[in-house]
This record gives sequence, structure tokens and C-alpha cells, in this order.
Amino acid sequence: CGTGACAAVVAGIRLGWLDRRVEVETRGGRLLIEWPEGEAPTPAEAGRLPPAGATPGLGGPGAGLVGAGHSSILFGLPGNPVAVMVTFLAFVRPALQRMMGCADAEPILLKAHSAEALRKKPGRTEYQRGIVARAADGSLQVRTTGNQGSGVLRSMVEANGLIVLHHGQGNVAVGDEVDVMVFDGVI
Repeated sequence: CGTGACAAVVAGIRLGWLDRRVEVETRGGRLLIEWPEGEAPTPAEAGRLPPAGATPGLGGPGAGLVGAGHSSILFGLPGNPVAVMVTFLAFVRPALQRMMGCADAEPILLKAHSAEALRKKPGRTEYQRGIVARAADGSLQVRTTGNQGSGVLRSMVEANGLIVLHHGQGNVAVGDEVDVMVFDGVI
């Protein structure tokens, strides 16, 4: 949200100081931040801003708003440029497409063979910037763009896709098949 409120709420929830549903007063109005039970909160989340003059009621996000007008959807994005782009492509763009009625809003994932070993601990999904190319046999191959730090803008500029390392997935060996989300036709 740009105010630091989302990050502060995430920290408060993770430390057990706040409930999973928090209302924050900002200069732009009230911001309702809520995470479902069992999901770890992260600073990149979506929420709902009530219309001007409305007061939040009881119920789920956006439910029970009293006042004129409609609530607005808010997508809270991380602070680093690369993290913003990856979050937009993986989460925000599909959400916007679904809101516009697109039936196939999920990003298209292709299979490619990793040209290098990738380190990954199971327990979270990772999106690494990569260069996807056709091998001599016609199959897809992918390699990273190098340093994958969230502040390394060059890694995103050089990439033509994202290597998707799923939640339960561990290390990847050379030649292992991985999912890739190509940028062609997307950006």
C-alpha cells in the first residue's frame, strides 16, 4: 500500500501480536487486511478498500460495507522492482483477467529441461528469472539469468520467462524438467 502498513501488519500477524483480520487507517481511507487461517501472510497481498464514507461491517473482505458506491480492489505489491514484476505476472495479472471474465486466467506453464542445477528448499514457491530456448532436438531448455536477488533488475531485463519452482519441490539437477512461464505475448 506504500505506507508500510501492509509490512507492519504482516510482521504483527507472524509474531502473534495481531489478529488475521486488521483494519488500518491510512490517508486514503480504511484498509482491511485479512489472511485466511493456515496461510502465512506476506507483504504481497490483495485486499479491499471500502468506498468513501463507508464503514466496515461484519463478514468477509468487502462484505457488509455500509455506504454509497462500490469498494475498490487493492493489490499490495512488494517494494523491489523485480519482485513487483514477478508478483504482477504470477498473481495480479491472472486476478485481473478473472475479474474481466477470462475463463483461462492462470498463467500458461510449459515444460523445459534445466540447463543448470538450481538450489531450492521445499516449503515455498519460487519464481526465478530465466532464458528459455529451443535445444537442437526441439525441446525447451532453460537457464537462469544469474543472480536472482529481488533487487537485481538486470535479471528481469535479460529474462524471457520465469522458472516456476513449486512449493514442495526441492533442488533441481541439470536435465530435470521444470515449469516455465514465458513472457512472449504477455509483456
